[in-house]
Amino acid sequence: MAKRRQGAGSQVSRTYAEPVDVGVSDGRPTRFVWRGRLYTVLGVLDHWVISREWWKQQNPDLDTPAEREFWRIEASAGRGARAATYELRHDLATGQWMLARVWDLTG
Repeated sequence: MAKRRQGAGSQVSRTYAEPVDVGVSDGRPTRFVWRGRLYTVLGVLDHWVISREWWKQQNPDLDTPAEREFWRIEASAGRGARAATYELRHDLATGQWMLARVWDLTG
């Protein structure tokens, strides 16, 4: 699914939900590998944690991680490659990382 943001050098976002390998330093992502390509994190744009309120559900899925950490970052695949915005999701209970969304510059 793609969504477009308005403005100069508009951006299109796409959702992926694909597993990624993430390198972390001081609790922050520093690099990740997606589809066999290494991306270097240039900066953290936003960070938040979402807690599943299982006690409010009648039939909670206890296999679903209770907390997910999100990192919106700027990253590049190397010299000469254009930086883009990526959203990484970290399931704290399982330790698994996913690439949730990518914003690409279009023009």
